Amino acid sequence: MGARETALNALIACRKSGAWSNGVLKEYVIRDRLDSRDAALAARLCYGVLQNRNKLDFYLKQLLTGKMKDLHPVVHDILHLGLYQLYEMDKIPESAAVNESVDLAKKYCKKQRFAPGLVNGVLRNAVKTKGSLKEPASLEDRYSHPWELIKLLRDYVGKDRIEMMLKANNEAPSTTVQVNTLKISARQLQEQLEGEGVQAEPHGWMKDCLVLKDTGDLEKLGSFREGLFYVQDPAAKLSVLCAQLPEKELRILDCCAAPGGKSFAAAMETGGKACITSCDVHEHKVGLIRKGADRLGLENHTARLQDATVFVPEWEDAFDAVIADVPCSGYGIIRKKPDIRYKKPADMAGLPELQLQILKNQARYVKKGGVLIYSTCTLVRPENEGVVEAFLSENEEFCLEPLPLPEVFPKNETGMLALVPGEYDTDGFFIARLRRKQ
Repeated sequence: MGARETALNALIACRKSGAWSNGVLKEYVIRDRLDSRDAALAARLCYGVLQNRNKLDFYLKQLLTGKMKDLHPVVHDILHLGLYQLYEMDKIPESAAVNESVDLAKKYCKKQRFAPGLVNGVLRNAVKTKGSLKEPASLEDRYSHPWELIKLLRDYVGKDRIEMMLKANNEAPSTTVQVNTLKISARQLQEQLEGEGVQAEPHGWMKDCLVLKDTGDLEKLGSFREGLFYVQDPAAKLSVLCAQLPEKELRILDCCAAPGGKSFAAAMETGGKACITSCDVHEHKVGLIRKGADRLGLENHTARLQDATVFVPEWEDAFDAVIADVPCSGYGIIRKKPDIRYKKPADMAGLPELQLQILKNQARYVKKGGVLIYSTCTLVRPENEGVVEAFLSENEEFCLEPLPLPEVFPKNETGMLALVPGEYDTDGFFIARLRRKQ
């Protein structure tokens, strides 16, 4: 089985069962035994189609002689794959894009006997008319985001930044890794990675962070197996840096920790001296945290199964710092999970209530004088500022504090920060720093 067929299977699973593309694609790559090159192509095709679905349909309407609503769903998926290769990829031979798509139609659309001919005709027409079709004018078609979501995000990020964000959502994110400074320096890791054939450069503004290219399968690198780095977006690490954790024997709680990046960052920031407890509500995710901590060689670290909404009496007033990176709508990580854009905003309506419940519960664990970090990877006010303001209205013991940010950012006085994709080459992220008064 090749990369195109794996990508098609992933797209079918996303459409039929609402599967998340990153999870199902990883499963299918292993199932189909793809090598690293084909795995990368399958990912590019699957994510590329999801990122450009409206745009591809805009072209498809001009190429079809019939009506698009009459297309069989799998034929539609195959045409999306073919068009994406022809219009959005430079190194795929046109003949391969057409012929492989026809072969997929023969295999997957046996009951639609006209399907192979239809796919062949449409894609050959696409080759002939390449560069001459009308281009999409609306943001909805140009960047393949539902209009309902565009309006929602525009209300938060503003008219002047919305197109920048939509464009960034369709670009491949950089591979950024954080250095395990308990074992190695950033410079030493850069040299080791380059010796393994990986191009590594220091990040523009995040300390002990490298941007990688030509990585292949990261988990096969010796430096990865030795626990010299972990993968984490700069925005997520920034939320931990905003806690300003000193190198002391602190007690730190990360209440929604999986896959563990913030806990790991806290360990690095405290020089391995802090006692860190990482929690998650799912057993398999707790296992992932433990596995990551063991690989990095972290001591004084515990991962446990714990619902963040359920009070643990022995933790009351016990932690110097609590990190609450709560479940959210995920609108800040669309560039990594492109199918998030197609989820209904109405389905996210109950999140602020859950987020506030978690924040109120976690606040009970913070010592007097301790710090509470609230963060999300979304970009809508009800889940961000709205939750913080609702919390503060009920908890006079806490107050917002200015965020200590790298020099690349404007000075912060509000204690809250929203990172918008396209501005600082990060995920979309929200950070608030709260202090429990003495």
